[in-house]
Amino acid sequence: MDWNDSTTQAAFREDVRSFISTRLPERYRREGDDAEGAAMSWYGDRKSEDPELRKAAQDWAAALSERGWVAPHWPSEYGGAGLSSWEQFIFNEEMAKAKAPMVGGSGVMMLGPTLIVHGREDQKKSYLPRILSGEVAFAQGYSEPGAGSDLGSLQTRAVRDGDEYVINGQKIWTSGAHHADALFLLARTDPNAPKHRGISFLLMDDIHAPGVSVRALIDAAWGHVVNEVFFEDVRIPAANIVGEENRGWYVGMTLLDFERSGISGAVGQRRDLKELIETARDDERAVLGRSPALSGRIVDRWIAVEIAYDLSLRVASIQAAGMVPNYEASMGKMFSSENGQEIHRVGVRTFGLYGQLWPGDSHAPLGGKHIQGYVRSIPSTIAGGSSEVQRNIIATRGLGLPRG
Repeated sequence: MDWNDSTTQAAFREDVRSFISTRLPERYRREGDDAEGAAMSWYGDRKSEDPELRKAAQDWAAALSERGWVAPHWPSEYGGAGLSSWEQFIFNEEMAKAKAPMVGGSGVMMLGPTLIVHGREDQKKSYLPRILSGEVAFAQGYSEPGAGSDLGSLQTRAVRDGDEYVINGQKIWTSGAHHADALFLLARTDPNAPKHRGISFLLMDDIHAPGVSVRALIDAAWGHVVNEVFFEDVRIPAANIVGEENRGWYVGMTLLDFERSGISGAVGQRRDLKELIETARDDERAVLGRSPALSGRIVDRWIAVEIAYDLSLRVASIQAAGMVPNYEASMGKMFSSENGQEIHRVGVRTFGLYGQLWPGDSHAPLGGKHIQGYVRSIPSTIAGGSSEVQRNIIATRGLGLPRG
């Protein structure tokens, strides 16, 4: 594993930095200091009633589109940049450093690659250009109240009725559904088939169609990122199936690995920890200098951040060698999510009782980002596969231990 950029990689990194410096709208430069972060801002801006916010979203999408960087990991024939895994790693790292919002979300990262592999030609021509242009934003309909990590247990039904499917059921933890235009989902088309069979991959062109209800799920930090989505006799064309009927599980698991290095998490944690240390040096409310134990915990977090970065680099190295990371990706995901929680815990304790003041209180250190961040980070060890699931993967596939 090489920690240093080659001459070509260094030139590409400088190109990305220059692009972000000159083309990122001012809206997203300001957004980077907000406790909410810039992650969901583009979604909301593209449909905002404020013309300035809409223009910022359009300008940023257009700038990325010029370079093929809306979907840099897609092949160039489908509108992407066809970047190598190393270039993708560098691109993601520089975007994370600048807190620049990605455009397209699930449509770019998940649906697009799935259609490229499994979609019919008419589906590719219909959906891929609109995803790249930002005309249509998709949300992902996978998890259900009784089917999260055990996704194969999903119960949302899709019953064939002539040239249509009739959908009934519920999805949960649907990120960005309140900003989305459309939805891709897994639904059970054969209830009598074995667990991971009898599932189909479907496209719902209008998330506001009759019978669809999107309800906000407000998190413990009073933020709105995820939703419940209910389906009551919702009809979609049978032509909207991707791949074969009852083979949707295998379609839904088709995702490119370029987005899985986790580098954005490591970059964000490094930035947050550096900010915490610099602030604590000058803030008389900080107990850092009076608590050797706390100082030791901060040192531990700094070491852990570098490990998280190296784990991300390892995944990119595996991809660059033409292999697919498996337990290595689980190691990076689990380590980074748990380290993020601990950084926020340390951030709260650094300022004593002041650290428990929430955003909006003028006395809150760093705007209350660490107390809010800790509460928000609790689901991070569940989303994307719980830490328990990741440990099982590491044990069985990495260490070769028998299944319990």
